Amino acid sequence: MCGIVGGTAERNVVPILMEGLRRLEYRGYDSAGIAVGQSDGIERYRALGKVAELQAKLDTNPLEGYTGIAHTRWATHGVPSEENAHPHVSSPDIALVHNGIIENHEPLRADLLAKGYEFSSQTDTEVVAHRIHMHLAQSDGLEDAVRKTVAELEGAYALVVMSKSEPGKLVLAREGCPVVVGVGIGENFVASDVAALLPVTRKFMFLDEGDIAVVTRDGVVISDSAGKLVKRPITESELSADAVDRGKFRHYMLKEIYEQSRAVADTLAERIADGRVLDAALGPTAAEVLAKTRAVQIVACGTSYHAGLIARYWIEEHCGIPCRVEIASEYRYRKVVVPEGGLFITISQSGETADTLAALRKAKASGYLATLAVCNVPESSLVRESELALMTRAGPEIGVASTKAFTTQLAALALVTIALARHNGMSAEQERELTSQLVELPRLIDQVLTLDDQIKALSGQFAEHQHALFLGRGSQNPVAMEGALKLKEISYIHAEAYAAGELKHGPLALVDEQMPIVTVAPDDDLLEKLKSNLQEVRARGGQLFVFADPEVHFEEGDGVHIMHMPTHIKAFQAPILYTIPLQLLSYHVAVLKGTDVDQPRNLAKSVTVE
Repeated sequence: MCGIVGGTAERNVVPILMEGLRRLEYRGYDSAGIAVGQSDGIERYRALGKVAELQAKLDTNPLEGYTGIAHTRWATHGVPSEENAHPHVSSPDIALVHNGIIENHEPLRADLLAKGYEFSSQTDTEVVAHRIHMHLAQSDGLEDAVRKTVAELEGAYALVVMSKSEPGKLVLAREGCPVVVGVGIGENFVASDVAALLPVTRKFMFLDEGDIAVVTRDGVVISDSAGKLVKRPITESELSADAVDRGKFRHYMLKEIYEQSRAVADTLAERIADGRVLDAALGPTAAEVLAKTRAVQIVACGTSYHAGLIARYWIEEHCGIPCRVEIASEYRYRKVVVPEGGLFITISQSGETADTLAALRKAKASGYLATLAVCNVPESSLVRESELALMTRAGPEIGVASTKAFTTQLAALALVTIALARHNGMSAEQERELTSQLVELPRLIDQVLTLDDQIKALSGQFAEHQHALFLGRGSQNPVAMEGALKLKEISYIHAEAYAAGELKHGPLALVDEQMPIVTVAPDDDLLEKLKSNLQEVRARGGQLFVFADPEVHFEEGDGVHIMHMPTHIKAFQAPILYTIPLQLLSYHVAVLKGTDVDQPRNLAKSVTVE
């Protein structure tokens, strides 16, 4: 995810901007740049690679200034290169940074070429810079030129613009991408993420959709999409400047469980606009590929494999095309029949999983239509070797047992599903409904996390057991698989997951009074079937632990423990939200057992060997 930092102050802003970029590095990027106002214009430095490469340029040729903008870029339009890096300029007058995707950049570029503008990059962002420059000649200042420009744009964007002719001023515009103003005394800052500005301020204004803000060192003036002056409240962040530490949390795993609402919001940011998933979020050729896709093959390992199993339910239900899911270590060693129009999707947190990489390389030689990586590390081998990529933006995940990496993978796969469904007959109304459900997820995740204390109290009933069963039906069966994996990974309790309908075909023999059985029970079409399966368990003395929709009735009693979710959850949201109680349960059981929660024995975060 691209990162934006900017500021205007009575002191040199360059060190502040560079520290802000370093604090956004975890999101992944391929290049970095900075532009600072000088007495004779705007000075710009850019570098391919890490922020350290940009810093090396500044060390060689120091730069100072009181107003500036900086950026880390993850390529969407145009290959990673210094020419495509931000900030982009138009003549010496305008410089800007941009997060998001401008869908109609090609016709705007053609119009600019006809007017004599020259382009030095392949990006959609340079188009915006030139449009602002073009409008500036017939506008009442920079703010007016920005407003005229954003009225032409289709897609998602967060823009921060500076002009040689109006020193000490930054103009911001937001549509579909986050941007925040950091409020200081005699200085003000902007960023795409609060974390970038925590060393200089704890007070922030969050812009609403369509807002345009003028930021100077003396104040912030905001107007809405209609041009009406508005006030946005100032809030004080509770985050510390050292947000990568565990902070108030005992373990990284618990911290990362609680980061899921923000991580999922980051996954969705810049990728939904006007109720539509932006195809270009998957890459410049994504629309063409999705239009030709007639089948999907997903390959992954471990937790990522479970994410793929859930995606199969979504893809076949909403897209109406076949989807196969396979463990990478099996796929790579068998003879494969490639379907016509097959899209090959790999899922990996690290992007360096050896078996998944080998499967990708096999697929590229087998004749698939295209390959798509769903991954958290943009510079990884998996991303570099795939034609399309969708970054999960989970941020650093220190705990070996995956939590926020899993839920962000699901959020990313939900975006893929909706984009693919549009090319297979989904109506605009249906797409708007599903995207609205995704946008609700961060708020709902925070609601589910309020169950933490209750789950902690429940966990004592697991700590002395050596075995556990997890049950699920439909898209909740992979959720049960993920819950069992978490429990065995960090508590060392033997845990297995089964499709609830399979109980009578063997697993029922394991059930007795010493066997805790965990299940999730959303209010869906399979609920009554699930209830029948649970009756089979209870008749044999099994101890039931059920996480249920608040609108679902269960008889609680001896051996039957019911915990209702805080709110009703829709089917498309359910796999993500029902995963969270199982993560918390595994965590608290492991703490009671005294295991190494963050670094469980025999396991590694990134499995780079066969």
